[in-house]
Amino acid sequence: MQSKILVSACLMGHAVRYDGRAKPLLHPAIETWRAEGRLVTICPEMSAGMTVPRPRAEIAEAASGEEVLAGKARVVELTGADVTEEFLQAAKNAVTLARQTGCHYALLIDGSPSCGSGFVYDGTFSGRKQTGNGVTAAALKAAGVEVFSDREIELLIERIAQ
Repeated sequence: MQSKILVSACLMGHAVRYDGRAKPLLHPAIETWRAEGRLVTICPEMSAGMTVPRPRAEIAEAASGEEVLAGKARVVELTGADVTEEFLQAAKNAVTLARQTGCHYALLIDGSPSCGSGFVYDGTFSGRKQTGNGVTAAALKAAGVEVFSDREIELLIERIAQ
């Protein structure tokens, strides 16, 4: 049986991003995996009850998703509202779904304070990027799911072929 792939809903064309838009990833592998029934779609934030649109959020003080999971950092909106609990619930939901559906891999949108796996923004809302994981990406990795960003789809294709 082929392993399933947890995928960010925005990459599948769902308008679930904070700004109410999608960011579809157009790649032949996506269509192949969809036809094979291997894709499991989630927007972690929406699974935790967050609305669309919603204020932009970042992990505060140049911290990482791992630090949020450890209780050492928080996620804040541009408005200043603390949404750490929502992001922790989102991560928990994603891990639960991955386990329930047999997802050994995840293909997530990079840059998100939830799904980012190559980079996240530094918490200043200035557009500055830093290497690191979002909260959901960190939780999935900790749970043994191999996480790939949308920019790493070729690496995921190679990994699945092994």
